[in-house]
Amino acid sequence: MDFTLNKYRRLLDALRRNGYQTITFTEYLEGVRPERFVILRHDVDKLPLNSLATARIEKEADMKASYYFRAVPESWDEGVIREIASSGHEVGYHYESLTTCKGDMDAAYRDFENNLMTLRQLVPVRTICMHGSPRSPYDSRKLWEEKDYRNLGILGEPYFDVDFFVVFYLTDTGRRWDGFKVSVRDKIESHQDNWRNEGLVFHTTDEIIRALDIGRFPSQVMITTHPQRWTNSPIPWIKEFLWQNVKNLLKIIIIGFRAEPAAGKK
Repeated sequence: MDFTLNKYRRLLDALRRNGYQTITFTEYLEGVRPERFVILRHDVDKLPLNSLATARIEKEADMKASYYFRAVPESWDEGVIREIASSGHEVGYHYESLTTCKGDMDAAYRDFENNLMTLRQLVPVRTICMHGSPRSPYDSRKLWEEKDYRNLGILGEPYFDVDFFVVFYLTDTGRRWDGFKVSVRDKIESHQDNWRNEGLVFHTTDEIIRALDIGRFPSQVMITTHPQRWTNSPIPWIKEFLWQNVKNLLKIIIIGFRAEPAAGKK
């Protein structure tokens, strides 16, 4: 079974035995670049207790990660946020303001600023990351075409501030590691073809582990997971498996038939 906590432990073990150091996204932006590193990024879309479980596993392994929380009840758990931050992990804001504000740039910026301030009352926040909101016609990254997150003391956003010519990107979007095929926004389109031509396409976690152990894995990597789908409990695992298959079909329809409107003032 893939996407279990046991499998996640095996992935961390493979990274560690092959000489990879974990760094937070903030550390990357500050110039911390070991010869072999991985940025473990976690998008906490829902089920924050699942994120607490992966954070504890990482702490036990003496590894650190970056966790991004949405400003919605299904993600926002102040006790979980504080414990993850106190465990040595980074906490950031998983914003979706253009979706929340239906494309209104000014309202979206105010929404972003207010949520960021509220999160900063709990823990330090220096980085942000867009929530894809695949069913929404709005891409929240377009907010930064008119605004600048650096004015709010934010160091960076992965989709803008990672050098993907050097850093390989993997995400479990679609509950698979080659989910760029069914992803609406969580992909690096300008580099995806190059990585595919280099054979850097993985479907299962075991394929990643094998690539690590035979030395066929890039030395600098960002790995994004959605901890909601990583569990050892059979019923939640089956529920996530079935529902994700439905969502993947819906995403294919969205990709094929929807053109994104330009965000602007209302």
